Amino acid sequence: MRETIERTPRFAERVFTEAERAYCESRGAVAAQHYAARFAAKEAALKALQTGWSGGISWQDVEVAAKDSGGPLILFHGRARELFDESGANTAHISIAHTTEHAMAEVILEKV
Repeated sequence: MRETIERTPRFAERVFTEAERAYCESRGAVAAQHYAARFAAKEAALKALQTGWSGGISWQDVEVAAKDSGGPLILFHGRARELFDESGANTAHISIAHTTEHAMAEVILEKV
């Protein structure tokens, strides 16, 4: 992720919301880990919605924010929000993890 952002600076602007970029950049030397985790979360969210990057969804339609507790929170905007609403789910659970070499995320949609 670090190499991609260094090679193509507009990549971060296209893929991540302003709030996501501010959070990642606030992490200093480990910013790339946080970008990678958010990228994985965006992909996991679209898999949970049973779609891909198609049908008018943009990268910024899926956003990773933080709960008051500090844990991750997934937010859907635009077309991704429409698909979330159409899915019948009303809760999205997210788990993300990252190291210097790897990032992973899981998103589960639930109707409670």
